[in-house]
Amino acid sequence: MSKSANKHNRLTGYAEPLDDKLVTEIEDGKFGGINAKDDPKVRGKYLQDNYNWDKAEGAEKLWCFGPENSGANVLVDVTKAVQYMQEIRDSCSSAFQWATKQGVLTEEPMRGVRMNIMDTVLHTDSIHRGDGQIIPAARRLYYSSELTAEPKLQEPVFMVEITVPQDSTGGVYTCLNKRRGLIVEEETISGTPMSIIKSYLPVSESFGFTENLRGLTKGKAFPQCVFHHWDTIESSPLEKGS
Repeated sequence: MSKSANKHNRLTGYAEPLDDKLVTEIEDGKFGGINAKDDPKVRGKYLQDNYNWDKAEGAEKLWCFGPENSGANVLVDVTKAVQYMQEIRDSCSSAFQWATKQGVLTEEPMRGVRMNIMDTVLHTDSIHRGDGQIIPAARRLYYSSELTAEPKLQEPVFMVEITVPQDSTGGVYTCLNKRRGLIVEEETISGTPMSIIKSYLPVSESFGFTENLRGLTKGKAFPQCVFHHWDTIESSPLEKGS
């Protein structure tokens, strides 16, 4: 729960993770109707049918995406019979854009977060619930909701394709194992002594990777890195020494 500076308004909410598949769909823009410009009813129906969102729980009351009204975080109004919600909608949405662009952990963009506004107590006079009161209160609500929902950090991951002679694959495996690499597949190129090894490699481990790989394979391996996906780091960033 968060109070506005003048103590006349209260906002209550909670945060939860979005389905990974839904996050990818929003980012790819392939959604069967999920982006800011869509008809709320069409979008709500899609979320009900594909992701088991409850109609009463805000499938049609998805207020906005963030950051920049297109990212993979959503703000949902799940209040029931509360007055003045439409009047504070723009203020809550502006605060959401701000909060998702500079997340609570490292001031980096947030990803895959669903923020739910459960209840509000608002002053009857509109002069006491203007942007200056609601935006800071809503931003504090989003930050505290995320912190209590056990947030995790995510890291970018490369897909690495390594072309290497079959007699030098040992060096490739050694190099990848040292750098948290996860080998996905290995295939031989028919009619040649070469193999292609595909692996996931965290971007943070990719610095100096090419030199290390060449050293271990006597210069015979040729890697190619392309961004593939975001991966959640399992250890909690809120625990000391993690």
